[in-house]
Amino acid sequence: MLLQRVVGLVVADPKAEELGGVRLAVVEPLGADLAVRGKRQVAVDTVGAAEGQMVFTVAAGPARAASGMAGRPVDLAVIGIVDELAGLDLRGAGKAGKGDR
Repeated sequence: MLLQRVVGLVVADPKAEELGGVRLAVVEPLGADLAVRGKRQVAVDTVGAAEGQMVFTVAAGPARAASGMAGRPVDLAVIGIVDELAGLDLRGAGKAGKGDR
């Protein structure tokens, strides 16, 4: 699993028929210090995460095993929203400002 932050949503039409009705989120990977550690990616969002929220993602086979993704062309999926991390309560944190990333 990877810790990432949702930084936007993707609106795409047309897309593969198997992805019809699937929500797509732009995520950026975070390091242990919560600083951005890598390039942004597009992930299938199976949990309805909001922009600015920290999430868990899985890649490859586990992404296709995520809720409702079996048989779909998916290689990265958001599978959970982080409420608390290292004793920090993140619920209600809302959107991250530029200084919060």
